[in-house]
Amino acid sequence: MEQQSTGTPEPAGEQVVPGTGREGRAETFYEAVGGHDTFVRLVAKFYEGVAADPVLRAMYPEEDLGPAEDRLRGFLEQYWGGPGTYSEERGHPRLRMRHAPYVVDTDARDRWLLHMRAAVTDLRLAPMYESVLWDYLERAAWSMVNAPG
Repeated sequence: MEQQSTGTPEPAGEQVVPGTGREGRAETFYEAVGGHDTFVRLVAKFYEGVAADPVLRAMYPEEDLGPAEDRLRGFLEQYWGGPGTYSEERGHPRLRMRHAPYVVDTDARDRWLLHMRAAVTDLRLAPMYESVLWDYLERAAWSMVNAPG
């Protein structure tokens, strides 16, 4: 059965990159960039920016951003070949549907990208990995826009 594309970048399973991971198999992107610790740093830095951004902060009903941080980290880890905890706990990501209750206009997208760019830069990944990661994040942000402006 053919799936209809929604234009939203969805988890692609294991993102395999050149190199040898555990047990002599090709390592995933997740492993190549440092695994869990790298995604903890990425998402923590991103949410530092969100916490100080009035437009983005207003989209989070929780006073504590910790749960949102956990969800984003879990999603990104799974997408890049890490543990499948996100889907085990929350089901299919359905990114556009989960963001539909929020007005995501170009200003919100650009603010999201600003804070995510700072977080990605802070990781100091090898250029090849940074480029691949940023390409995905940028496409994902553009696909979440659901309102003019």
